[in-house]
Amino acid sequence: MYHTLIIVGNLGKDPEMRYTPSGQAVTSFSVATSRQYTSGNGEQVKETIWFRVSTWGKTAEVCNQYLKKGSKVLIEGRLTPDKATGGPRIWTKQDGSAGSSFEVTAQTVRFLSSRGEGGDSVPMSGGGGMDMAELPPEDDIPF
Repeated sequence: MYHTLIIVGNLGKDPEMRYTPSGQAVTSFSVATSRQYTSGNGEQVKETIWFRVSTWGKTAEVCNQYLKKGSKVLIEGRLTPDKATGGPRIWTKQDGSAGSSFEVTAQTVRFLSSRGEGGDSVPMSGGGGMDMAELPPEDDIPF
């Protein structure tokens, strides 16, 4: 059995890189995806889903070097369930409501921002045309 997840969204904050005891690079960053639609009663609804992405090896080093908060990316990877729940990671927001994020291990990361968008040094390596996810205040980002 096999699954692949494709996500297009924006980084919620700058990536964080660390190294395993064996010296392998690991970079983690959050990606927000959003959509807006009109409900059955005519109300405009905004929906944002957060993904926590982990990259490894050379990809981790490149992501750490070039991605910045707000960068637009396309991620191809697999879901990694929370060991405690078997599903998404759950937390309580500052306002007391529940929030969740999905953990993803990336196989491919494509940079969709051109230079100057979402950071000063993000290289162009894909097409544009994606709507930017609306990022919440930094206090509401779950990680």
